[in-house]
Amino acid sequence: METAISKAIIERYFNKLLSNLKLDCAIVGSGPSGLVCAHALAKAGRKVAIFEKRLKPGGGITGGAMLFNEIVLPESLSDFLDEMGIRHSPAPDNSEFLVCDSIEVSSAFTYQAVHAGASIFNGISVEDLIYKNERVCGVVINWTEVLQNGLHVDPLMIGAKTVLDAGGHDAELTAKFARKAGIKLKTETGGIMGEKPMWAEEGEKSTIENTAEVFPGLFVSGMAANGVYGSFRMGPIFGGMIYSGLKASELIISSLEET
Repeated sequence: METAISKAIIERYFNKLLSNLKLDCAIVGSGPSGLVCAHALAKAGRKVAIFEKRLKPGGGITGGAMLFNEIVLPESLSDFLDEMGIRHSPAPDNSEFLVCDSIEVSSAFTYQAVHAGASIFNGISVEDLIYKNERVCGVVINWTEVLQNGLHVDPLMIGAKTVLDAGGHDAELTAKFARKAGIKLKTETGGIMGEKPMWAEEGEKSTIENTAEVFPGLFVSGMAANGVYGSFRMGPIFGGMIYSGLKASELIISSLEET
């Protein structure tokens, strides 16, 4: 029985990995913008996989605010939340906002992305990008534990027509790529401009505005976008993150149609 259990897990996992060696989009990070983008791309029939360095998908949503596991969203997302099967209620004293259970939101986004056809690989870090002919065309992956323990173990590579850095505040992957490749990004300075401090209103708006293709084949969303373009953070209100994921999916689909 024991070996049958192991065989079932190994075969299923490696068949999944083999089927995702070539992607339309590789998404780095399973926070809200990455999950929403993956769901939209998969619904549009695109081959998409998320690589998440931690064990659990969800990113910054899961912890809510200071481990109070509730989050705030704009009322304009009411229909979208209904579509995703997420319960919500009006925020006290402010009709512009809704309140949702953060665990329900992250779980629903994960469920919907996978059931739309996206694959999620947890415990895997993207340590580098594949760069050919002036274009990003894939990701370099390794087990998170290998990197955390400083083990000298070579990675594997995943081909992807596009890559989305949805990895969070410091935009580490995009910053590393720009440094190693010696290229300029599509920013005012040509490089990573760095995240600014808290300003919820501006952070919400700029997260959407900054969602963009920063180099051929490389897109940024969520807080990675604000980190690249030097904009404010917004804290535990996640409307900008969701709209950023939706915008990223539209930009990526347009790019795929052009190539």
